[in-house]
Amino acid sequence: MDDGKLASIPTGLVNDNALVSAVRNTYLSFLERRDALGLSNPGTFENINREVSRDVFLTNFMFTGLRAEWNKPISNSPIFQLSHQLSMGAQGMSPYTFSALYGSSKVFLQGTMESDGSLVARSNYRWNDSLITKTNAQIQSSQSMLSIENDYSGRDFTASLKAMNPSIIEGGVKGIFIASYLQSVTPSLALGIEAVWQRVAMNSGPEALLSYGARYKGSDWIASLQMQTEGPQGSAISSSYWRKLTDKVSVGTDLSLQFAPGLSGQGGLMGGSLQKEGSASAGAKYEFRASTFRAQVDSKGRLSCLLEKTILPAVRVTFAGEMDHLKQQAKVGVGVSVEAMSEDLMEQAEKGGVQAPAVPF
Repeated sequence: MDDGKLASIPTGLVNDNALVSAVRNTYLSFLERRDALGLSNPGTFENINREVSRDVFLTNFMFTGLRAEWNKPISNSPIFQLSHQLSMGAQGMSPYTFSALYGSSKVFLQGTMESDGSLVARSNYRWNDSLITKTNAQIQSSQSMLSIENDYSGRDFTASLKAMNPSIIEGGVKGIFIASYLQSVTPSLALGIEAVWQRVAMNSGPEALLSYGARYKGSDWIASLQMQTEGPQGSAISSSYWRKLTDKVSVGTDLSLQFAPGLSGQGGLMGGSLQKEGSASAGAKYEFRASTFRAQVDSKGRLSCLLEKTILPAVRVTFAGEMDHLKQQAKVGVGVSVEAMSEDLMEQAEKGGVQAPAVPF
């Protein structure tokens, strides 16, 4: 059929079609009911328990040895900052690290180089208000890693697609691919799913597993539950609970159970013996006027604490300690961070003349 015959078809035949009208009315009714619920964005599936794992627990803050950090802000809008870090006796940290950071409303760039030659580069780009692409590259003497992630944040859902070390140059697809989706179904409840497909090498078969998650938000508490279906390493269930006791005190707990096939090789969820392993952790966070204190204890006999104290507007001191009662080991960390801001930037910050952009971290 040529263009002339297509143009001669009346649009009323489509608009007045009973089936099309029914589908359109159903969709519009669904949107109206969805708007009436007042749903909000629940965040990403990866951070379904972010209040516990990223805010209360010490996982992202703990360190050992001596550490000194010097930060030099160059600009507030866009954000541009240089950093030098010296460490001694720290596990997994290089003696010297240099990093540079740049951030605008659309772009976030960060590069880190260590004295042993390791290089880490991060970049985030905001295509629009909903879509952000994140890239992370690491070059080390032992191994290298590349990850590319796309997060789409809707009004009441978040969809993510991530690829780690993807490659097709060996005659097939290998790497780790993760797809996740988290949807708010009520103002308090969000449900999600995550699918993982991976192939380490072409001479080995691919592996896949599914994970399901739920997040419930109360007035001053948040609970989450994740369940991983049976895979090569078995299945797992984890739950977390966060509660804000006062304006300055919050607590969190985490419980994980893992079920793996027995050593005999005949185990499984459908029969035979299972290896069962569980762990529990509890932590608390106290925010004072010029300091923050975190403490955490787990079922493996480890007690950790961390204190961040601002002694001057540009100087922050951090004390960290961990005691492993089962292994009879102790670790201590002391850090000092200095921010050398110029007088012009300090005046701008005090007057509020320059507002920092919303960087897509």
